[in-house]
Amino acid sequence: MKWDVLLDETLWVNIAIVAAITVVSYILLRAILKLVTNRLKRMLNGSRSGFTGIAAQMLENTSSLLILAFSLLIGLKVVELPERWESAMSHGWFVALAFQIALWLDTAVRLWMDSLTRDGKARNPVTTTIIGIMLRLVVWTMMLLSILANLGVNITAMVASLGVGGIAIALAVQTLLSDIFASLSIGIDKPFEIGDFVVFGEVAGTIEHIGLKTTRIRSLSGEQVVCANADLLKQILHNYKRMNTRRIVFKFGISYRTPSAKVREVSALVRRIIEGLEAVKFDRAHFLSFDESQLTFEVVYIMQTSDYNQYMDVQQEINLALIDGLKELEVDFAHPTRRIEFIGGSFPELSVAGLAAGQADASPAREQAGPRLAPGR
Repeated sequence: MKWDVLLDETLWVNIAIVAAITVVSYILLRAILKLVTNRLKRMLNGSRSGFTGIAAQMLENTSSLLILAFSLLIGLKVVELPERWESAMSHGWFVALAFQIALWLDTAVRLWMDSLTRDGKARNPVTTTIIGIMLRLVVWTMMLLSILANLGVNITAMVASLGVGGIAIALAVQTLLSDIFASLSIGIDKPFEIGDFVVFGEVAGTIEHIGLKTTRIRSLSGEQVVCANADLLKQILHNYKRMNTRRIVFKFGISYRTPSAKVREVSALVRRIIEGLEAVKFDRAHFLSFDESQLTFEVVYIMQTSDYNQYMDVQQEINLALIDGLKELEVDFAHPTRRIEFIGGSFPELSVAGLAAGQADASPAREQAGPRLAPGR
């Protein structure tokens, strides 16, 4: 070791200059950052949302160690250094700058994710977490690759190896990845959210949780149904929570003995009943067809709310009003009838309790009526 170097005045002068410039640069950089941060905070008026709020917090979270490194590099720029040291300094500038930019972007992603949970809107937490992880992974990967490229490392072969390895991993866990990307698709496209009432296949229930791989649904019968996200997106799904109105179609039948004049009055009766109810818009009521044992009416109305219980209350009021209204019109609801006719031969003798055999009715044709049934819907 050459101890004579330590006695060189020029060396100590350079060290003193570097140290002084480093300290001054550090103080100035910290003061500038604090000034800009305070100015941005005053512009926000206490709010932390938006681009300005994120920028203020990014500058506030600037690494002190990296500021010191920048200050040292500024000090080393002042003194004369060998060519090898100049090359190392140029790499040092890039490494420090790339690392600080990566820290700022990482902070911005984290703050953006936090702002999504504070705005009061219901979002899929799994989706926001996946997006945040992917963005931060891209930031740090780009930082690492750019530093390696600046240091002279050939990153082409590394990137190709990572690509081949990624394909192999993707093939091995393709089922898991398909569910993860399906969860991401659910979070971005929002076909349903937590709390929505959905129906698909034989399942009907409320969305309880949207996970990384599965979605959990609380069915009407009480049990929890677990469905893979990828399988869920492949099916036709009815989201009833997003239904603003409900179109109702129901039918009822009246007897064939009803005169045509009163058949016309039935349509007017149905119209008056529906128009007299709240949250209901009448559409139409028509004598639809000649069906077996009845004259069939088809009625259509629009519920102005999606609430199912309110719809059932309205339908009940319509049914009860139809019973009273048809009774006032002296119109009977239809019920199944059968007519049996014997052709040829003689009708067998019938013995009815309390009557002699000759007194029993033995006509060759008689009509039997079945019990009354409630009108079909």
